[in-house]
Amino acid sequence: MESPLRKLLTRLAAATILTTAICTGEEPKTATDKIAVPGTTIEFSMVQLPAGKITMKDKDGKDKEVDIKPIWIGKYEVTWDEYEVFYLALDLPEKERSSVKSDRLVVRARPSVPYEPPDRGWGHDGWPAGSIWDREAKRYCDWLSTVTKHKYRLPTEAEWEYACRAGGPPVKPDKASLKKVAWFADNSDQQTLHVGKKDPNPWGLYDMLGNVGEWVIMMDGTTALAGGSFQDEAEDVSSSRREPYSPKWQTKDPQDPKGKSWLSTGPHAGFRVVRED
Repeated sequence: MESPLRKLLTRLAAATILTTAICTGEEPKTATDKIAVPGTTIEFSMVQLPAGKITMKDKDGKDKEVDIKPIWIGKYEVTWDEYEVFYLALDLPEKERSSVKSDRLVVRARPSVPYEPPDRGWGHDGWPAGSIWDREAKRYCDWLSTVTKHKYRLPTEAEWEYACRAGGPPVKPDKASLKKVAWFADNSDQQTLHVGKKDPNPWGLYDMLGNVGEWVIMMDGTTALAGGSFQDEAEDVSSSRREPYSPKWQTKDPQDPKGKSWLSTGPHAGFRVVRED
């Protein structure tokens, strides 16, 4: 159990980060990127992370210092209105859309046709995309890079944690504090909620904890969800939380063999993008 003194020091450190940002008057740089498709333009916001360092545990439990470049990261988790342009192929002429979603020869071009509404009726525009395989999250980043002419990818574990901590110590709020910044088991009604409705962290990033877990590239090259999600208890929502893929996220998939585009019982699996330029 964490000692009262350590709790106090952690809170003071977090307060110092926030106070420093306020006193210097410096705010992270932001940018608005666009996905232009026939008839509409979808906009999403990015925040530039300042360069820095973070110490992480490697697979052997040893401390490893990682340099962080001044990359851009999504202000919010990727939402359905952004992701559906990709998975519904709305950027293509209508006559071409069915082939990239169902033709066996090119099925890997876009996600397959979902066997149930992927937003589960919880909410659409502004709600975080969920039930997403890591493979599809990576392919979305590749597609986004093509349509925007910027280089997008998933964040590394170190980049994600650096962003979540806002450059400070590990973040593990008590339950009362967590309710101000995250959707989790106590306040989510076991579903995702509209992004950006809780308080942001000191760098202006929303929903880094809770709502959907976010795919990151681990130090060993594998993937895992970071930060906890709407279905987790308070003790399992923190900057150090990691959850690797589990077959139990596919138990209700009616296909045989099971598909590789949608997680039938993994609605908590979402992501946030990083931009390198």
